[in-house]
Amino acid sequence: KSVGEVMAIGRKFEEAFQKALRMVDESVTGFDPYIKKVNDEELKEPTDKRMFVVAAALKTGYTIDRLYNLTKIDRWFLQKMKNIIDYTSYLESIESLSKIVLIKAKQIGFSDKQIAAAVKSTEVAIRKQRIDFNITPYVKQIDTVAAEWPATTNYLYLTYNANSHDLRFAEEHTMVIGSGVYRIGSSVEFDWCAVGCLRELRKLGRKTIMVNY
Repeated sequence: KSVGEVMAIGRKFEEAFQKALRMVDESVTGFDPYIKKVNDEELKEPTDKRMFVVAAALKTGYTIDRLYNLTKIDRWFLQKMKNIIDYTSYLESIESLSKIVLIKAKQIGFSDKQIAAAVKSTEVAIRKQRIDFNITPYVKQIDTVAAEWPATTNYLYLTYNANSHDLRFAEEHTMVIGSGVYRIGSSVEFDWCAVGCLRELRKLGRKTIMVNY
């Protein structure tokens, strides 16, 4: 049974996984252990909500082996998921947020809103603290032609797991917001709208960049 798909890019599994979860539903902040309750039967059956049951199980102390026996999800992935839940518990236990702790949270895919919920703060306060600490993401580029010749199409993503930008936007660009999450009945036509917009802007001599949330 197909439950759909997402594409999220990061330099760590934890980072890409949490990006993907936020991409599916705007009400989800990441690998949240409080969305679903622990239920062994739900762990056995692959569904679009099972990962949140896994999160709840990890939060309540299920071991990797026990979860593997129930879900048959490879232990490597389960360990990566456990890393996120362990850090969630750590954030919930601390009284103040240091720069090192905040960087680590961003590197394993935590959003500002997600961090705020864990430390009982607000998204705006966490973002301000992050900016004050000068913690911002880097623009990285995916080589779409495997270095056979210079890539003319830039597939870009943001990550906190880097220390330099692959390219900079020195000139003025016009930003086109992509269609975001695919829903049944709205996919290709919205992509075409975005592409059509980019083409018209290029005809007008404008530099463009398309951003998909």
